[in-house]
Amino acid sequence: MTSLQRILHVDDEPDIREVAKLTLEAIGGFTVETCSSGRQAIDRAPHFAPDLILLDIMMPGMDGPATYQELQKLPATANIPIIFMTAKAQAHEIDQYLGLGAAGVIIKPFDPAELSEQVTDIWGKCR
Repeated sequence: MTSLQRILHVDDEPDIREVAKLTLEAIGGFTVETCSSGRQAIDRAPHFAPDLILLDIMMPGMDGPATYQELQKLPATANIPIIFMTAKAQAHEIDQYLGLGAAGVIIKPFDPAELSEQVTDIWGKCR
């Protein structure tokens, strides 16, 4: 089993990107690359070669599910596990995201102190 080291985090909110990056790096010891849009993630992901992608559901332009579908088409990113992050947390919505093929769903607002552990737990289940 490969260890989780590199995370690509995609969110259109600068504050959320900053908090997630700081806590994932400081608490989890991960290397984190951030993107502000789905298009940017599609461009950067093959070069960054993340072990895992944290992907916001609601973004302007290309939303999380559309970004996920595009990432699935690229040989370099087709097998990278994706965790959706969303404030839309009703059971049927979570089931829908998991049905798309996501490894897991993290509910926003997330607790920065617990984010690394949540990511690590989901990573362990999908490996």
